[in-house]
Amino acid sequence: MSKIHKLSSALFGLLLLAGTVSVARAEVLKPYVLGDSLPGDFNQVVEKVKAALTANGFQIVGTYAPYKGAMAIAATTPELTAAASRAKNGGFGVAQRVAVTEVKGKIQVSYVNPAYLGTAYGLGKLEGVSAKLKAALGATQTFGSKGIEEADLKPGVYRYAMFMPYFNDVDVLNEHKDYKAAVEAVEKNLAAGAGGTVKVYRIDIPGKEISVFGVGIPKGFIDGPDNPANRDTDKEVMDIVDFQDLRHTAYLPYELMVRGNEVIALRGRYRIALHFPDTKMAGEHGFTKIMTAPWGIQTALEAAAGYKRILQ
Repeated sequence: MSKIHKLSSALFGLLLLAGTVSVARAEVLKPYVLGDSLPGDFNQVVEKVKAALTANGFQIVGTYAPYKGAMAIAATTPELTAAASRAKNGGFGVAQRVAVTEVKGKIQVSYVNPAYLGTAYGLGKLEGVSAKLKAALGATQTFGSKGIEEADLKPGVYRYAMFMPYFNDVDVLNEHKDYKAAVEAVEKNLAAGAGGTVKVYRIDIPGKEISVFGVGIPKGFIDGPDNPANRDTDKEVMDIVDFQDLRHTAYLPYELMVRGNEVIALRGRYRIALHFPDTKMAGEHGFTKIMTAPWGIQTALEAAAGYKRILQ
């Protein structure tokens, strides 16, 4: 073989190797994982899921039933708290959301994909969390979108469309004297159901002035539930966007984070789009049907944060 042919073969091999590495790195991630089917009725499956999570090293921090036939379970692990502590605004991902949903007489067990959310929130792929969830609940398939490449999910990269917010474009809901005052205010307001909210959990990040609250919005701040003019409660939002056979119940609850003296939250337009990335802008199940949701979510969380907004 001539030197030219040898050189050409070597270059081809290098290009092929580079292409293989590139393909390997371009992992496509989806928002949710479907777990194994478990025997029993709805309540029995909920208890089995909680027991399996606990047996595999998770700490259950709260549960929330947003509407009939749905249960959101929030849990955490030392790996999650450590990752949340390292990343900017990483506390938004400190809780692993798991769901049990009854759909057409069958019960689905699902959870937010740690690799997907960890990538989006700057926490890393969270392989250890995924392994524990698979051991506890199974991992039949990922679902929730056609998939987004890992590099396109990262903070400062992912947004649904132009002029839409990124991960770090957070809403500052209120400011208090200090961290202690902020936490006390949130606890007090959630206990009172301010803004039509309910407390699901609280997780304190060790060594940081950061506390993360899971917040359900069963009633809302603007006009209460079941008003199509202002779809802002959990059920109103999910009735529109969560219509596929495999349900996205683990989208709930929302996170409200105390960071020092500030109380912050992810913007609704970012968080909804991240968890429902294939949703079209228009149509029966499009984002235009829930145009009021981001504002409604913000005002409910503001009330929980102690901000006194007066609606005109």
